[in-house]
Amino acid sequence: MKVRPLGSKVLVRRDDAPEKTEGGIIIPDNANEKPLEGVVVAVGDGAILQNGKKVAMTVKKGDVVFFGPYSGTEIALEGNDHVIIDENEIIAIIEK
Repeated sequence: MKVRPLGSKVLVRRDDAPEKTEGGIIIPDNANEKPLEGVVVAVGDGAILQNGKKVAMTVKKGDVVFFGPYSGTEIALEGNDHVIIDENEIIAIIEK
C-alpha cells in the first residue's frame, strides 16, 4: 500500500524500541515506550497560506526526526508502526 500525505503532513516510520537497556536488562513489550524518533517516508506538497502561496516543506524523505509523544495519528503499514504528523509537530531533524 502506498500512502501520500497531503498538505503539510509527514509520514514517519517509527524506529524500533530498544529491547534491552545498556546494562543488558530485557525490557518487556508492555513496558516499552514508543520511540519518539523515526525516518521520514513521505511528505506532502506543503502548506498553503491564506493568501494562496505555498510554503515548501523543511523535511524530506529519508530525514531522521524527533517528534512529540502525543503527535499525529498512528497507523500500521506493511507490518511497521508509522505516524502521520503535521510538519510543525516535528521537533528536530537528526543529522548524523
